[in-house]
Amino acid sequence: MNVNLNMKIYIRNITLYFLFFALIPFQVNLHAKDIPDFSELADELIPSVVSVSVMISRDVSTNRPVAPQFPPGSPFEDFFRDFFERRGVPAPQPRQRRNETAAGSGFIIDKSGFIVTNNHVIANSSSITVVLHDGTSLQAKLIGSDKKTDLAILKVETDLDLKPVSWGDSDKAKVGNWALAIGNPFGLATTVTLGIVSAKARDINAGPFDDFIQTDAPINRGNSGGPLFNLDGEVIGVNTAIYSPSGGSVGIGFAIPSSLAEGVIDQLIQYGKTVRGWLGVRIQTVTPDLAVSLGLDKAYGALVASIIPNSPAEKAGIKAGDIILEFNGGEVTEMRKLPRLVAEAEVNKNSKLVLWRNEKRINKNVLIAELKEEKVASKKEQDKEKIVEEGEVKELGIKLVTLTEDIRIRQNIPEDIYGLLIVNVEQNSEAERKGIRPGDVIQEINQMPVNKISDLKDVIKKASNKKGVLLLINRQGNIIFTALKVKG
Repeated sequence: MNVNLNMKIYIRNITLYFLFFALIPFQVNLHAKDIPDFSELADELIPSVVSVSVMISRDVSTNRPVAPQFPPGSPFEDFFRDFFERRGVPAPQPRQRRNETAAGSGFIIDKSGFIVTNNHVIANSSSITVVLHDGTSLQAKLIGSDKKTDLAILKVETDLDLKPVSWGDSDKAKVGNWALAIGNPFGLATTVTLGIVSAKARDINAGPFDDFIQTDAPINRGNSGGPLFNLDGEVIGVNTAIYSPSGGSVGIGFAIPSSLAEGVIDQLIQYGKTVRGWLGVRIQTVTPDLAVSLGLDKAYGALVASIIPNSPAEKAGIKAGDIILEFNGGEVTEMRKLPRLVAEAEVNKNSKLVLWRNEKRINKNVLIAELKEEKVASKKEQDKEKIVEEGEVKELGIKLVTLTEDIRIRQNIPEDIYGLLIVNVEQNSEAERKGIRPGDVIQEINQMPVNKISDLKDVIKKASNKKGVLLLINRQGNIIFTALKVKG
């Protein structure tokens, strides 16, 4: 019986062995057949990609004293020279500036000479030179740039027949699609690299509108500003950044998607700057706990933490505690998507919002204004409490006091902040686990302002254990919403 069993195992192993090696030629042939030849596509696209060389003038750093500037022939020149020589110190030299060069990539988008690149490639440059694929050098003029998206548009004047490329739709690009990058890494002109779209909508904390395409097409220093193509020869991204502990490519590169870049570039060409929409809200992420406390079926949208006075949001009746679910037909799948949707909205025209308030969907129209500068929200309500009220809220695991003038001075709390000051948080309580700490000021509970501990306790008594309560906390000027369960 053991002989038969061993024979069966032996036959099975032989079968698997032959099956394994029988599959290898088939797999190799399949891969070779599926991989397209990119040579024709590369030949077609290379003439549209340029090298961008910039001159940057910097002060030369030196430990030697810098000579004061005097009119030619001034007697003070001899005085200062003698002063230093008597003390054995080298005479100070006039401040010197040194010219440095840097290089990146770009691509032609119009026969008239418009060229796209990165803002960081041309920032602080005193002159910009564009080198075409055939080695022709052309002086370029900066038309406009945008730090927030790291994009810039250049213009060259020439009688040469420039070959532009067209924008593609990055929203249609799928993870796993082929991607072709062309640029000038380390000064090696018209280098073509191949990869795939590794991921989409990456946030790498580079700016407020991060929505990068991630690719494993090798990208290195000098590729910045170059195009990322699909197999139709359309630009689906502007190569901008890499993740690299060593400084070289490790297969993680990031490109600004064309869906974002195209609109910014159009504005830079038309206005020389970007014209972005402004709503006037501070927002935060909707966590699962917050979603439950507000009666939302899933955690999505952008929770309005505060409203800037006289902003479009205030005029439209948007309130702190509202959740913005949709903006101009686009679903706010996560908090960071809203700033981009608002920025792309047409200025001085109505936009449509869908809000979640009191467990209902509400439609609003808001007249979007132009974003001109950073604006800070502030509250003007004054706390009128004169007597300190102390109390423990066991249901939440916190101790509170009311705000008085003396407490404001000692805790450095501005006059325009109202609410209840947390002085102690119970160890191992949910409040502690959620990051609530002494010094936080509870301004609202379940979207109702509170100035008295008794008012807060009244709300807690009516709250269910399932939904808990929603606290609006002011922490040194930062607004935070936190959902807490109510202990029985």
